[in-house]
Amino acid sequence: MAVHGRSTLRDLFDDSPTPHIAHPPRTHHRHFYVATDGSYRADGGGLGAVIETHDGQRVARLSLADTPPDNNVAEYRALHLGLDVLAARAPSESRVGVLVDHDDLAANVNHATLAADHPDWKPAHPVDVPPHSEYHWRGIRARIADFDELRAARIDSRVNPAHPLANAPGQYAHVNRQKDRCVIPGANGRAPRGRADATTEIPPPSRAERRTGD
Repeated sequence: MAVHGRSTLRDLFDDSPTPHIAHPPRTHHRHFYVATDGSYRADGGGLGAVIETHDGQRVARLSLADTPPDNNVAEYRALHLGLDVLAARAPSESRVGVLVDHDDLAANVNHATLAADHPDWKPAHPVDVPPHSEYHWRGIRARIADFDELRAARIDSRVNPAHPLANAPGQYAHVNRQKDRCVIPGANGRAPRGRADATTEIPPPSRAERRTGD
């Protein structure tokens, strides 16, 4: 059951496993939560993302048509997109909780989070990235490095709020016209210093400005 004044994504994150990373209570205190999903079909797929603050304010919701070569690439591309959108709206010192319904992606994100503390970005365990996902994985790693702290939880696709957005982009195109917000959680909706509400179309990861992690 959701707690009043808390993000639905936070409740999902708190109740879900974070592969390869211990999940003590302090890790529940994220500033932002990002749920993403990617879909693949022979006639075209889609990308979905939902971003909220810990106190339930919506930052952005996206539902975009896409043509990934397979489901794995769709999942990586969706997370890449979601983190790029959040990075454009949130302070770099933010703590971020990621929610995905892809086991290997959640595990790889947490391996990369642990590796970020290593001077050579060397993961303790091998990271196996699916073919054709390498570019998006570099973008994801760059965003992991950008934020103060980030970890991923594995959720069921049936409760992933990004799942319908990714699977029916034609039905949810209207969400892309909603005004996105740039907020500090718990700060009465005031935007972080030097940032403003978004009023322009959000570019996909292939056109978003980024720093590569390797």
